[in-house]
Amino acid sequence: MEQLDQASNLRKIARELERGGAAVLERETVEHQMQEEQQAPQTTRIISVTSGKGGVGKTTVSVNLAISLARTGKKVLLFDGDLGLANINVLLGIIPEHNIYEVLKGRKRLQDIIIKTSYGIDIIAGANGISQLANLSEQQRENFLHGLQELSGYDIMLIDTGAGVGANVIGLVLPADEILVITTPEPTAITDAYGMIKSVVSHGPSGKIKLIVNRVPDAGEAKLVADRLISISNQFLKARVENLGFIFEEASVQKSIRSQRPYVVLYPAAKSSACIKHIAARLVNAPLEEDSAGIYGFFQKFLNLGSRREE
Repeated sequence: MEQLDQASNLRKIARELERGGAAVLERETVEHQMQEEQQAPQTTRIISVTSGKGGVGKTTVSVNLAISLARTGKKVLLFDGDLGLANINVLLGIIPEHNIYEVLKGRKRLQDIIIKTSYGIDIIAGANGISQLANLSEQQRENFLHGLQELSGYDIMLIDTGAGVGANVIGLVLPADEILVITTPEPTAITDAYGMIKSVVSHGPSGKIKLIVNRVPDAGEAKLVADRLISISNQFLKARVENLGFIFEEASVQKSIRSQRPYVVLYPAAKSSACIKHIAARLVNAPLEEDSAGIYGFFQKFLNLGSRREE
């Protein structure tokens, strides 16, 4: 049903673009969100984007999704949590001067390493050193947590994790309010996505697990992949996985990567861009859990997970 809804919405978006109504739709969405924000206190929503294996387009999805979320009127911080291949800055054509390692060493404040981009999002690029958080002294942990107060004011922090199910990846996934698992129709990607879901579930209660099927040739293929993963996760893990949507395979995506510019910016009328906008809208409209602890609570949980691993 979700795939049919997305296909229907994509056709609606195409018709609106033809009539020149895109600006009206976007303005109405922003106005609606502003009205909701005036009625409720702000809490930063933490969304971790992960996958069971590399090469499924996880970072590309993270970057374009962050921009699409920002275009709905949200203030978005994109955090690069990939230790081995931190490359959010590469996709955006940005050369970072500082990273979180300098914060841990006391050379910089968190506020000093945030990069404001021309795309309407802020980023913490190349988060090399995040693994050092598990080895901090008690005083260093307190200083780090205190510094997180500088990051207040964000509606959403999107975390692009590394691939696989290693300790550092799981540590950035478990405390999140929502976990977006990226897969493709390839059998190995589906198997590894299931492995990620299994690993999350085995650690106990966690954020909501949501699935995005990337690089699909058509909506039918996307539905088959999503239904299969959701079914086996429910049958063997007793896990509830929500189908968040799919993204079409298009040459424009690869062109945007080579150009180091997001495809939602470079090719706004592409089918892949419409898919990302649909997914962003679903995330924005989903209610935030009442027990969400924001950025401070997220890293507090991350540090506690790290200390337990050390034991």
